[in-house]
Amino acid sequence: MPVFVIIYFLLELYVSLVLGERLGFIGSVVWILATLSIGMATLRMAPLTIMQNLQAVGLGKLDMKKFQDASMASFMGGILLIIPGAFSDLIGFVFLFYTFYLRFVATITPPKPNTYKNYKNQGEEDVIDVEIVERNTDNNTSIECK
Repeated sequence: MPVFVIIYFLLELYVSLVLGERLGFIGSVVWILATLSIGMATLRMAPLTIMQNLQAVGLGKLDMKKFQDASMASFMGGILLIIPGAFSDLIGFVFLFYTFYLRFVATITPPKPNTYKNYKNQGEEDVIDVEIVERNTDNNTSIECK
């Protein structure tokens, strides 16, 4: 586990230095402030995003696995964008693009039909018409009930 942390920090340092060299000091500050703002806005919109995902689940456009993936990717993307560093920003943007993919591209499928029964007309649908015929052999009479 410590090896992965060291590799992450080395990648973070390398990507941040390369981006800082390309953008310059002012560009790097603007980059950090922009990704911080995007991350804060993403986390601020998290309750609305979760409600929209739940509505998509209710309409049959998302299943529970995709709902969980979209919600978690949005949350992790926001957190990673808040952390200063170009590599964490890159991973955060990947999470956000995955969220947008699940929300818009993966939900193009038509909604599943509503599986709930209409209980308003339930009595009419569940009636079985039965005819009972009883024969009495002693008196040679028959009783018919409808």
